[in-house]
Amino acid sequence: MFRTVIQPRVSETDGVGHINNTTVPVWFEAGREPIFKMFTPDLSFDRWKMVIVNMNVDYLDQLYYGKEVEVLTWVQKIGNTSLVLEEELHQEGRLCAKGTATYINFHLSTQKPEPIPPEIREQLEAHMRGQDPASKGQGD
Repeated sequence: MFRTVIQPRVSETDGVGHINNTTVPVWFEAGREPIFKMFTPDLSFDRWKMVIVNMNVDYLDQLYYGKEVEVLTWVQKIGNTSLVLEEELHQEGRLCAKGTATYINFHLSTQKPEPIPPEIREQLEAHMRGQDPASKGQGD
């Protein structure tokens, strides 16, 4: 599991007083940065490998400005060229949003998917839900 802490900004708060629903996918993406670094260690867009092809979000409870948010990210499934991530947002012990995102390991020059290399696959497997000791009891 990967854990990222977000400090909500005033600009992310809407007129009703909670964090705007369009912010949640951005926060989920922030939690994916360690995975992006596995595929592109220098995060160079010239060598970028991760292309999102699907994203789903369930909004379960409101999020508020002034209270940190914890983004939890697990690897749910690893295919030949793709992977599915499972994500959760927690605030003050409440599960506020959950979702999934599917990415393809993509070669920009050829415009084609590529198999996930064995060394990256091994790193990803260590972050599958239930595999990472730090994830025991989190969000279950």
